[in-house]
Amino acid sequence: MTVTPELMIVPYRPAHRAGWQALNEAWLAAGGFAVEAKDRKAIDDPEGAILAIGGHIFIAERDGQAVGCCALLSMADGGREVAKMTVSPQARGLGLARRLLEACEATARAAGAHRLYLETSSTLAPARALYDRFGFTPLPPAPSPYVRCDVWMEKPL
Repeated sequence: MTVTPELMIVPYRPAHRAGWQALNEAWLAAGGFAVEAKDRKAIDDPEGAILAIGGHIFIAERDGQAVGCCALLSMADGGREVAKMTVSPQARGLGLARRLLEACEATARAAGAHRLYLETSSTLAPARALYDRFGFTPLPPAPSPYVRCDVWMEKPL
């Protein structure tokens, strides 16, 4: 008998804190990126830095373990920013990144947001390809708190 792993996208809860921290620190390290001040705040205090100010965090679980994550932040213009998205290497290829984006889009639409926005690095080619397939289009450069950011994108809703 073959047992198929249970894959779910769920809202963040305090039990996810260690997984959230490990996933974010791992993708930053793997990309050769420094953990910047804004990263550290969100990684160390997701409840205060994201949830308490109207944001959302989605966790991809495989058999109850956090194997992916994504945050959705409110923007001053009424849009929503997709941030801190990653899937662990051992869970890639299962469609979890797309499912995380779908959760972000559904939540943004339900809130009446007019767009999804994100900032990323051109060195993250698989992520960029996913965003392209999901309907994000490039924007001109804008100020960013992240040194690694050199790509700005949006998806009108």
